[in-house]
Amino acid sequence: MVSPTTSCFALARVWQLGETSEVPFPSDLDIAQAATIAPLSDIAGQLGIGDEFLEPYGRHVAKIDLSVLENVSSRPSGKYVVVTAITPTPLGEGKTTTSVGLAQAMKHIGKVGLLALRQPSMGPTFGIKGGAAGGGYSQVIPMEILNLHLTGDFHAVTAAHNLLAAMVDNHLHQGNALGLSLDKITWKRVLDVNDRALRNVTIGQGSKEDGIERTSGFDITAASEVMALLALATSVEDLRARLGRIVVGYTADDVAVTAEQIGCAGAMAVILLDAIKPNLMQTLENTPALIHTGPFGNIATGNSSVIADKIGIHMCDYLITEAGFGADMGAERFFNIKCRVSGMKPDAAVLVATVRALKAHSGLYKVVAGKPLPPEMLQENPEDVRAGAANLAKQIENVLAHGVSPVVAINAFPTDFASEHDVIREIAESMGARVAVCTHFSDGGAGAVDLANAVVAACDEPNNFHFLYEESASLKDKISAVATKIYGAAAVEYSDLANEQLARYDANGFSNLPVCIAKTHLSISGDPTLKGAPTGHTLVVREVRASVGAGFIYPIVGNMRTMPGLGADPAALHIDIGPDGRIIGLF
Repeated sequence: MVSPTTSCFALARVWQLGETSEVPFPSDLDIAQAATIAPLSDIAGQLGIGDEFLEPYGRHVAKIDLSVLENVSSRPSGKYVVVTAITPTPLGEGKTTTSVGLAQAMKHIGKVGLLALRQPSMGPTFGIKGGAAGGGYSQVIPMEILNLHLTGDFHAVTAAHNLLAAMVDNHLHQGNALGLSLDKITWKRVLDVNDRALRNVTIGQGSKEDGIERTSGFDITAASEVMALLALATSVEDLRARLGRIVVGYTADDVAVTAEQIGCAGAMAVILLDAIKPNLMQTLENTPALIHTGPFGNIATGNSSVIADKIGIHMCDYLITEAGFGADMGAERFFNIKCRVSGMKPDAAVLVATVRALKAHSGLYKVVAGKPLPPEMLQENPEDVRAGAANLAKQIENVLAHGVSPVVAINAFPTDFASEHDVIREIAESMGARVAVCTHFSDGGAGAVDLANAVVAACDEPNNFHFLYEESASLKDKISAVATKIYGAAAVEYSDLANEQLARYDANGFSNLPVCIAKTHLSISGDPTLKGAPTGHTLVVREVRASVGAGFIYPIVGNMRTMPGLGADPAALHIDIGPDGRIIGLF
């Protein structure tokens, strides 16, 4: 267990501001590699899981056999807590770090906390964002394993997805008995690497034996519908059924053609038999963590798996899971898609806020990923925080709209000032939210004890959780509900293509599905330039796609990239193997 003996928060301040020549705050990788890793049997023992349910992958990770669900389902359910956030800057505001810190803090107050997180994609790991194990003294370890391959689940999703793509093209080559229209095939290929050159490609070039020539493209694996449905599957049987419902394209008469009809769903399920099992890991303080699936946060649910949550809720006092991006995105999908599938009801929602993000929402500063913050943004200025606080208020409102108790976690940075935290507290408490200032990055679980106590109190309140819309509502009514109630839009407009696609989905019987609006994460609206909490805007839906196997329809707002590109200074340039054989440069 790693527990800093001096105030790492103070050291971090010294390091970031360059005030003295004291030893700098260690890197995430240095902290992780110095950790004492407990035997997995000890970690499983905290949850009451016997060794017979563990399938070890090396020394520090294990798959959990799904038969454990029968063993634990008779146990009482713990409290269910989702961690979400205000609208983040391009730098992120520390949801994962806060989730880890909160889970660790539960042990400090005598509770059994269990963490449930998505697995990071290797695309961002080698790109600008870096890994997603948390940070500082609130990390999942070993962070190298978490960020690089883990147990191969992403590769299994890639293989299953691309097998279906190959089977579709083979079906065309063998005569196209199902009558797939070449310009209505929607199934692309995927790869877990940021590679912009593959976004749009022509396949089948060459001789007749090389296949049917047509345009297609690649998405990143996290954007695969297979990843989304793996995250929402409730059992192996449900996984198999969802794979069969995947729509790969349409006939000239707009009749959907499925993976079941192509004859590929069974083989895909076989490839995913291990991937459907959650992965057991631990935090720096040896708190158990379930790491499973990694659906894209912009176009899919951005949440970890239903199966991990259904297993985990019976093994702890508090199950802490994270929803991607702001409460208008990951949390809205958690409430209206994930909870609808799982039947589980959240007891509280932690809303992560930072001074820097609220200052950015004032519209006075420009924050760019990979570049230092503007120096004037680091000066004490509570009024700038107040100027951007409309975003905080709206995201609290978005949580309350689902009947869930909000807790605002102020993720404290060493460049913050108490007066700036006071503004956040004043606004949050005026809306009925509990508030805690957290230093978990530098102080581990001890730095999130106040947050843990606030979460316990929130979970003890009466629960009034409800969905935003009924399943029976039309697709346009569902889209309108999210746009007006969550995004603050005054109206929704549809392109001719979007109207055509919605009519197609209605004709094919897909109208009962929930909606997952694909939009920018940098604004509550569909326009990334609109900061704070914009109102009166029009949400313009340019396209609507169907993830029928996953079980949702996703309208697309703006130009959403499903295959990222690498920047001028990607992390891949700095990652290597050091002289001692250990990985270096990972962050």
